[in-house]
Amino acid sequence: MTRRAFITLLGGAAAAWPLSARAQQRERMRHIGVLMPFSAGDPEVEARKPAFEETLRHLGWTVGANLLIEYRLPGSDAESIRRHVAELVALTPDVIVTAGALVPAPVLQATRTIPDRDGECS
Repeated sequence: MTRRAFITLLGGAAAAWPLSARAQQRERMRHIGVLMPFSAGDPEVEARKPAFEETLRHLGWTVGANLLIEYRLPGSDAESIRRHVAELVALTPDVIVTAGALVPAPVLQATRTIPDRDGECS
């Protein structure tokens, strides 16, 4: 390989490197925990989930692309709600969304902040 060809190759690689590095950097996947005091298959859930996800889509959040949603549907049993709250808190979502009057109190008892994946509270 001639010196000129080597320098041309090296220059081309150096120019392409920042582009490939930027292409590999993806937007951070956001994580939402949703806790509703309904059972799976409940008509209320079947109406709320698509409406929630459609609203998020209009705001630029797409499930699977830049958003992960963890749904928990414990019904109205207090023990089941506490168990599902503990699961969601352990997943360290960016936010926990609740519905109904039965759910916010157990969430607030479990956490007032959600630690990020580095262990710092937000």
